[in-house]
Amino acid sequence: MDRSALTSTVRGLWDDDILPSLSDLVAVPAISPVFDPDWAEHGHLAAAIEHVRAWLATRDLPGVAVEVVELPGRTPVLLVDVPAAGAESTDTVLLYGHLDKQPPVANWSEGLGPWTPVVRDGRLYGRGAADDGYSGYAAIAAIEAVRAAGGQHARCVVLLETGEESGSPDLPAYLEHLRPRLGDVSLVVCLDSGGSDYDRMWLTTSLRGLVQVTATVRVLESGMHSGMASGIVPSSFRIARQLLDRLEDSATGEVLVREMHVEVPANRIAEVGDAVAAAPGVQVSSAPWAPGVQPVATDEVELALNAGWRPTLSVIGADGLPAPEDAGNVLRPFTTLVLSFRLPPTADSKASVEAVKRLLTTDVPYGAVVELSRIEAADGWNAPDLAPWLRDTLDVVGDEVFGAPWRTVSLGGSIPFMGLLHEAYPQAQFLVTGAVGPDSNCHVPDEWLHLAHAARVTEAVAVVLDAHTRR
Repeated sequence: MDRSALTSTVRGLWDDDILPSLSDLVAVPAISPVFDPDWAEHGHLAAAIEHVRAWLATRDLPGVAVEVVELPGRTPVLLVDVPAAGAESTDTVLLYGHLDKQPPVANWSEGLGPWTPVVRDGRLYGRGAADDGYSGYAAIAAIEAVRAAGGQHARCVVLLETGEESGSPDLPAYLEHLRPRLGDVSLVVCLDSGGSDYDRMWLTTSLRGLVQVTATVRVLESGMHSGMASGIVPSSFRIARQLLDRLEDSATGEVLVREMHVEVPANRIAEVGDAVAAAPGVQVSSAPWAPGVQPVATDEVELALNAGWRPTLSVIGADGLPAPEDAGNVLRPFTTLVLSFRLPPTADSKASVEAVKRLLTTDVPYGAVVELSRIEAADGWNAPDLAPWLRDTLDVVGDEVFGAPWRTVSLGGSIPFMGLLHEAYPQAQFLVTGAVGPDSNCHVPDEWLHLAHAARVTEAVAVVLDAHTRR
């Protein structure tokens, strides 16, 4: 494969073909279904699918088949089937990404907005640019670049879903539906990830799982004057605090649900040490700290292990609490908290969620009513060992594409599809990577994509596709 031609093709595709279309995709408010229950009526997910499908129709890929697949009552997926080029292998490379987005949220910087694409200083700003709208474009560009440079690739199937930000609830059904068509998947490429800097390629070797529960503690049918009720009626907030103490040590942040703890594998501990040495300070510097606030530990390896291999609890939402300016002297009837646990990659999410249910609903103080809703559970993922051909190829990519050795990251986020695929194709190799960095602002205001890094990641995927056929 002509490496010079590969590089120039990738850069040309990003400048001339991808950036304009990806910018238009940013403008589509394709909010994930859990945040938009009326997604089917609004049509934004379908619009995102159609936008990328229309772009694909302009590509010069002989024999490609592009199909929108939509099972009844489920979010649609876009399936792109590209025949092998220059290779006689009968196996399949599955390239994964998603087109749904997190909610817009407020407080974007001046001149920026979630649905307003802005290119500034080599960055594309807007919701879904980095997470994960670019992934389908990068996958197709990698395939095109391999062909243009005289390389070869196996049959490639690009699958873009529209429910990842909601925990991919529809993907098991799609995987079952599409499995006969996918064939023998020997390599999975996922571009919905990233790393600790933009100087090298980062390979994600594990992903945390998730348990999410909305818990409502109710003590009254309606509110009462606090001067008359307090001291007689227990506070729903105080009861919620007591229940939280069953789940987490408030002094240390340690999660007390034993089902959520696992032993960290020795090879992952070693990888974390190498990653911290490659990008020192990132664990702390990437957070927008308020003045004077300190991290939970000073050892960066411990911080990385906390973020990748230890359970954590975040209270990500609340209800029943009026805004300060609306707060009257009322003993409120209920308090609702949304509890989001991140689980170690090898923890059992089903056992974990059952433990949380038990802890929240057994022997509740004062007999208060506890209602649990919007319960979500997803296992994490621990990657299989790298095959020699893939490890050698990553060494080449590090040297020739990035000019720095590749490193691994144990990602604190979740991509439920990876666990499903690992279970379905236990012999497959996994390349989970991406263009997101520690300050890319995914899920929060000012999300942005590092365009040059995305192009390098695209070129790296192309090199891997070619090497995969020669393994």
